[in-house]
Amino acid sequence: MSTVTGFDAVIEYLLTKRPDLTSIDPDLDLVENRILDSLGFVNFLYVLEEQTGEEILMENVTPSDFRTINSIRKRFFHESE
Repeated sequence: MSTVTGFDAVIEYLLTKRPDLTSIDPDLDLVENRILDSLGFVNFLYVLEEQTGEEILMENVTPSDFRTINSIRKRFFHESE
């Protein structure tokens, strides 16, 4: 079991979806590159909520909030790109 937490845990989770990758470019479109898909989106939301400690309400987010590592970092971890 991993001891990685926070934003690093989110990156680790995304990397498990594409074991052929060793890293993810922060501006890579996660949907177009099949790292994040509709089937895994609910699980991904759970990971984000667990790591941010906040409930994510769908009416408060947009699809662009999930498109790249940078957009996830900025929206959910309140960090600049």
